[in-house]
Amino acid sequence: MKSKNEKITDGKPKSAGAKSTKAAAKSKSANFIDSGKIKSDEADFIQTYLKSDGSAVKTFFKLYKGHYGELALSTFFWLLKTSPVWILPIITANLIDLVTESKTGVNVMPAFFANLIFAIVIHVQNIPTHTLHAKYFSRAKRSVEAGLRGAMVRKLQQLSISFHKEMETGRIQSKIMRDVENIELLSSQILITLLDIVVSVIVTCLVIIIKNPLIFLIFLISVPVAAFSVMPFKNMLKSQNKSFHKEIERTSANVMDMVALIPITRSHALENREINKMNKQLYSVANRGYELDVTNNLFGAVTWVVISLFNILCLAVCVYFAMKDKITIGDISIYTNYFAQLLAKVSSVIALIPIFSKGLQSVDSVGEILKSYDIEEYKNKKKITSLKGEFEFKNVFFHYNDDERLVLKDFNLTVKQGETIALVGESGSGKSTVVNMAIGLFTPTSGEITIDGKNIKDLDMHSVRKRIAVVPQNTILFNGTIKENITYGRPNVTKAELDKAIEAANLKHVIDKLPDGINTDIGEHGGKLSGGQRQRISIARAIIRNPDVIIFDEATSALDTVSEAEIQAAINNLTKDRTTFIVAHRLSTIRSADKIAVVSSGHCVEYGTYDELMEKKGEFYRYKMTQS
Repeated sequence: MKSKNEKITDGKPKSAGAKSTKAAAKSKSANFIDSGKIKSDEADFIQTYLKSDGSAVKTFFKLYKGHYGELALSTFFWLLKTSPVWILPIITANLIDLVTESKTGVNVMPAFFANLIFAIVIHVQNIPTHTLHAKYFSRAKRSVEAGLRGAMVRKLQQLSISFHKEMETGRIQSKIMRDVENIELLSSQILITLLDIVVSVIVTCLVIIIKNPLIFLIFLISVPVAAFSVMPFKNMLKSQNKSFHKEIERTSANVMDMVALIPITRSHALENREINKMNKQLYSVANRGYELDVTNNLFGAVTWVVISLFNILCLAVCVYFAMKDKITIGDISIYTNYFAQLLAKVSSVIALIPIFSKGLQSVDSVGEILKSYDIEEYKNKKKITSLKGEFEFKNVFFHYNDDERLVLKDFNLTVKQGETIALVGESGSGKSTVVNMAIGLFTPTSGEITIDGKNIKDLDMHSVRKRIAVVPQNTILFNGTIKENITYGRPNVTKAELDKAIEAANLKHVIDKLPDGINTDIGEHGGKLSGGQRQRISIARAIIRNPDVIIFDEATSALDTVSEAEIQAAINNLTKDRTTFIVAHRLSTIRSADKIAVVSSGHCVEYGTYDELMEKKGEFYRYKMTQS
């Protein structure tokens, strides 16, 4: 029989968790990609971008720092596995020349079988060498891919709330998924296709120089001419790729907004408005894509024609030389094959320009996150081990980065240990900003905020927030079970603690009615529950942290009158001996607060107990009478 205080880990007994850990460890040993290496890559990627000189190309190659050994091995096995491509034209030419020699009565069979066996061997070796090449290259590429995404996730967790207010969620999602995918594609093209091209050019040039320097001159002239003929497309493709990329990001953000608004849209019969709005955006993307497609295809057609004309020229020259007995018939095969390969590689490089442009644009796009300095930095700042909960706002002024209008103006407030302070006032007066500043999500533009007598700018707020619980105005839940949402950040909570939190948040009778009880899946953002049920889960999540300071930002706003009274009783019990901030519009919920601060236009215009403010018959009295 389980002990009442047995630790809960994802709904399984501890012994099962131990087995799971062993299985995970065994699985990890079989993984080809080292998760520890990925974690170290994350920090390196952030530093790479912060130290970047703005060159997307240099930044791209620096992403592979630490993986150069794997890339070297991949290159070695790639050279072996692709060797048939360069050797086969020589073998083909040898076999053709053997046909000519056999007409003279010479025994060519030993040479015939030697060439044949060699051709078979170099082709069969492709299987192991190709596999090893793919393993080492994929290991480097996928490590960078996972590390780069991990670096963005890490940086997003460090960036200030102001940054997140300015950057749409859809754009962030696009950068993490689509842009990293583009960089991964760029990796494949640069580190394989370009290598293929470079080696092919070197091998081809060496063979042709040795056999016939005159033919080499044709090669030497044709390659730069072919490349030069398509250079006018470079800037056009770069500009159109950038425009298309921005339009995709904008569309991604709009789609996420549209999905989030579907309940409101449906409730107000605004479906057609949203359809028309999204169609306009989607057609804008389509038009940008159309312009890019037309340019890409024109680019491809010009490239094909130029390459084909040079192939014809090479064939004509080789045939002419063979007719003049300056080269053998077999040499025609070598030269035309190598020339076709060479120009095909040049064509490949030219065709890759759109991919390069898109990939490098994505390298820069990722930098919008990784290069940002707008982070919460707590290095060398004081960590706290206990929190009394004394707060003081001294002449605080504050405005958001993208808006010069002051949200708080010369704001002053003192909160003693264990006090319950209610913040009231009209919407937009600055109440939520005050509590957000109390937990360090925003820092004062000027003025000072202290916690337990220490300036908030000198404290490691991460250590402070571990002792604070917040119940936000807009309930934030994730797709999972009720238990997972309540125990978020507390995976080893005991059953007794869990039951206590459920009881205190008045959730027990709700859970008892659900088919799977506490393990009921609540859907995306808790969509399967009512607003009041979601708010109670949020309150239970705060309770289970056993905090020293509690912040309720309109915590009972989604509850009916009966539930509100029940939750209010639980809140009153919870706030005993704890510093508590309550942001409220319903003044009936703050009757028992120790002090009430009336906030108006960023100022604390009144401060006192409920009775004191009612007797004063000022702003608070007017709000109260309005709600009566």
